[in-house]
This record gives sequence, structure tokens and C-alpha cells, in this order.
Amino acid sequence: MNFTYNPNQIAYFHSDQNLLAEVTFPDVDSETVDINHTFVDDSLRGQGIAGKLMEAAAIHLRSQGKKAILTCPYAISWFEKHPEFQDILK
Repeated sequence: MNFTYNPNQIAYFHSDQNLLAEVTFPDVDSETVDINHTFVDDSLRGQGIAGKLMEAAAIHLRSQGKKAILTCPYAISWFEKHPEFQDILK
């Protein structure tokens, strides 16, 4: 699955450019983002796409040296299950 990396968003688009899945993480300050939204279209539910997006976001933020706060309920749950990414949490 090829994700599109935009500033403050990682997304998956259908070939017709319709958004099918995304995680958004707006800047709080120069070193911190807020993972505030995860979306997966009904057509992709149950395939682990949200988890793949969250892992991609965690790896991306780590590579940028950024920290995250979590306000998205899915993100909170995902990070509780993935202690290997606790280092990026503020």
C-alpha cells in the first residue's frame, strides 16, 4: 500500500484521487504534533489500514525528531498496544 506523505497528514488515495484513509497530525509547536484524526473508508475497514497508517505516522515523526500528543481515540488505543513507539509521545 502506497501512502501519500503530506505536511501533517499521511493518506491513502484511490486511483481517482478520492481519499480512502488518513491520519492527521497538525503542529502544536515546532517540536510537537497532535495526532488528532484517523479515518478509513468503509470499503477498507477490517484490513488493518488504520494500524498501518498509525505505524507510518510514528516512524515518520520519529525520523523527524518530533513528539506527539494524542487526541484521536484510535491513536490513544494504538499507542497503548505498541510500547515500541512510546519514545515519540510527549
